[in-house]
Amino acid sequence: MRTRPGGGARRRAALIVLPVSALLLGGCAIERVEAAPAPVLTPTYTSTFAPAPVTELTPLRGTSVAAGTAANPSIAAKVDNHEEARPQYGLDRADVVFEELVEGGLTRYVAVWQSDVPELIGPVRSIRPMDPDIISPFGGIVAYSGGQEIFVDMMRDTVVYNAIHGNSDTDETFFRTDEKDSPHDVVVKAQEVVAQHADLGRPAQQFAWSLDVASATAAKEGTPTSRIDTTFSSSRFPHWQWDAARGQYLRFQEGEPDFDSAGVQLGATNLVAMRVAIDDTYGYVPKTVMVGSGEAWISTGGGTVHATWSKADRGAPIRLVDDRGVVVRLAPGNTWIELIPDSGAVTLTP
Repeated sequence: MRTRPGGGARRRAALIVLPVSALLLGGCAIERVEAAPAPVLTPTYTSTFAPAPVTELTPLRGTSVAAGTAANPSIAAKVDNHEEARPQYGLDRADVVFEELVEGGLTRYVAVWQSDVPELIGPVRSIRPMDPDIISPFGGIVAYSGGQEIFVDMMRDTVVYNAIHGNSDTDETFFRTDEKDSPHDVVVKAQEVVAQHADLGRPAQQFAWSLDVASATAAKEGTPTSRIDTTFSSSRFPHWQWDAARGQYLRFQEGEPDFDSAGVQLGATNLVAMRVAIDDTYGYVPKTVMVGSGEAWISTGGGTVHATWSKADRGAPIRLVDDRGVVVRLAPGNTWIELIPDSGAVTLTP
């Protein structure tokens, strides 16, 4: 018998599949191991980014403050400018000051505080016929010492709360100081008055604001101006001198530096000179005509632009536009408004 090469019969390998039961050996079984659950990873994130605080602009000064910190009402006051009333209390901290012609060629102020209310303001004097038109757009409170009944009634016939010396609601907040002689001695505890009327709310914004002095209309586009002379009468002729170190126009009265009681020379970030008509309806008491329009000069940052002012009605704010009809933007800071009568003058010095 022949054999195949390689000798002997070829063995064939066979794959034998055993059932699970055949894997049992000696009565022991393979234990089933449960897989451990996958770990749950909790991502962690640490940020070094701090969100910017929420801010808002003060309505009468245009400066940035923390939101909600400028919610108080404004307080306006009829401030005396007689020689015996000087230096006044709190004028250096006013947001807006109007200078107006009164009888005898003298001037008085309507000063308005909101962003920085001093403890004391004044001395305060009596109300005049143009004051309702000046003060109404601010709302809030007006403090004064009284006045002719017709003018007091005009002031009461506005949205503004009237705090008047001698009334029962001002017994604790108005007083006569020993530092000055009557009638130039009535002083107001301004912070206390404002706290009594916190429900009146903040005033509306009165002007258009730039981001800073450099971007204000007059500073950016105006004619360089070192001095502004204003003439109300032969008795009142204040002038303003540009001071680059302070970034303000500094105030002089009748040639002398004008100081507040704090010893600070009064100054203005924005100086607005408005040409106004004078109404003689009330005889020897002149009334500045505030509703209407006229010529104006706005000075900021050492420059001046020529403009037109307008005021639509008693409650409307003053609107300022340049000779192209573009709204003038004031710089953040305080503003003085000189209400120069038609018989007066405004002179600019380069």
